[in-house]
Amino acid sequence: MSEIVEKTEVPPKAETTEKAEKREKPEKSEKVEKKRIILVTGKRKTAIARAIVKPGAGNVIVNGIPLATFMPEIARMKVTEALVLSGERWRALDFNVRVSGGGFMGQAEAARMAVAKALVQWTRSSELRKTMTNYDRTMLAGDPRRKEPKKFGGPGARRREQKSYR
Repeated sequence: MSEIVEKTEVPPKAETTEKAEKREKPEKSEKVEKKRIILVTGKRKTAIARAIVKPGAGNVIVNGIPLATFMPEIARMKVTEALVLSGERWRALDFNVRVSGGGFMGQAEAARMAVAKALVQWTRSSELRKTMTNYDRTMLAGDPRRKEPKKFGGPGARRREQKSYR
C-alpha cells in the first residue's frame, strides 16, 4: 500500500515542466511598475518650450545644456525661479526642456513656464499653484500679448512715412 501512495503524490514529468513554465511567466494580474512621465509645453511670444519630466536626481537640462552652465545668467535666473518656489520637490525629478523660436529671454520665460507647469502637474499641489500664481501669474497662465502686424504705408505697425506740405 505504501507504493500506491508514493505514485499518487509524484506527478508525471510532463506536468512538472508545464507548471514550471507557468510560474516563470508573470500573470496578467501582476502589475508591472510604470515609469511616470509628463510632457508639458510653455509659450512666450514666439518661443515654445517642451519639457519632459521623469523621476530622477534633480537634473535640469535646457536645449542639451545643464541649467548650472546655461547662459546668459539673467535667463538662468528666470528658469530657476520656478524651482526655488517649489522648495525641495524638484530634486526628485529630471527636467529635459527643448526650446525653439524667439529670442533668449522669450526662450527663458517659455522654459520657466514649462518647468512651473510640470511641477504643479507632477505634485498635484494647490498650495504650490497658489504660491506660483501669487509670485507671478505668467508662470502658469500665458501672456496673450503678441506683436502687432505691420501695415502698408510705413516701416512698422503704427509708424507712417513723413508728409511734407511744401
